[in-house]
Amino acid sequence: QVQLVESGGGLVQAGGSLRLSCAASGRTFADYVMAWFRQAPGKERDIVAAISWSAESTFYADSVKGRFTISRGNAKNTVYLQMNSLKPEDTAIYYCTGRNRGGSPWYSHLPTLRIGSKYDSWGQGTQVTVSS
Repeated sequence: QVQLVESGGGLVQAGGSLRLSCAASGRTFADYVMAWFRQAPGKERDIVAAISWSAESTFYADSVKGRFTISRGNAKNTVYLQMNSLKPEDTAIYYCTGRNRGGSPWYSHLPTLRIGSKYDSWGQGTQVTVSS
């Protein structure tokens, strides 16, 4: 499996911005759908955004549309989450994860993008705290 390490979290004021990074290493990284999830204390882990291997397709949770942007680095061993106009309700631990696409088209993944158990690799998370 691929090992994932998140970074870039921190404490920001409402309306501020952060960029999270996910560095990948391991045996295989090709043909992976990559995603960011987040989990607030006492709440379930929920998807934030996802991106296809070639970056031709993306998905965003309704709560972050227009504010967050997921992207891949040029070498595709890094994944970023640019977070703008942050709100206190964005406070959570943010996790990077990936799933092998297995040659399947993007649309075949859409029904299960929100299901964490469908992903193969997870990072340890990075804390994002947004103050009022």
